[in-house]
Amino acid sequence: MALAFFWRNCMNNQDKLFTEFPIDTLAFEKLARNLGALRVAGVDEAGRGPLAGPVTAAAVILPEGLCIPGVDDSKKLSPQKREQMFDLIMSLALSVGVGVVAPDVIDSINILQATRLAMLDAVQQLSPEPDFILIDGITTINSTIPQKTVKKGDSLSLSIAAASIIAKVTRDRLMIEMDILYPGYGLSSHKGYGSTRHLEAIRLLGPSPIHRLTFAGVKEHIRCPSS
Repeated sequence: MALAFFWRNCMNNQDKLFTEFPIDTLAFEKLARNLGALRVAGVDEAGRGPLAGPVTAAAVILPEGLCIPGVDDSKKLSPQKREQMFDLIMSLALSVGVGVVAPDVIDSINILQATRLAMLDAVQQLSPEPDFILIDGITTINSTIPQKTVKKGDSLSLSIAAASIIAKVTRDRLMIEMDILYPGYGLSSHKGYGSTRHLEAIRLLGPSPIHRLTFAGVKEHIRCPSS
């Protein structure tokens, strides 16, 4: 009965739930729990902008009140620090889910929808299921679970920051593996982003099977098979 009331309250008042700027990185989680949420998941993605490789997303439920020093927006951390935080988050989290959407799907449904799909996949892997979701940015997902988008959430919410690290490290590891399968592009260094070296490699070698063929910087170099 209480959960049903919480559910209706969230759905009817989502825009009013988080009007105050958080004073700490657990403020959004606390606000959700004050409404009755028991399991709050942070969600973030990695890899919307690259020219190659998948887009990944992670969903993380942390124990209530847990503080993890050093966890921050993954873009602010060195690769070594991200790896350390990845292991720590995985050991402390109540649940972690990861979604991965391949380049061909990105080309088929566009990067925005692919990102939403990766985030939904990550949330659906969580067990137990969360009863509130905090999502970095402005993009919602197709879920009946109450959710709130948070601009710059990876700097304002510990749960979202943890998810950003899991998503980023997962994708970076995949790109290092892809560099072995598709040498010559330097994927392990730039992780698929449009660096000068990467753009030149695409021009010389043509796109690989993991390049996003609808993206500028790639589509111009698609080569028709010779007859």
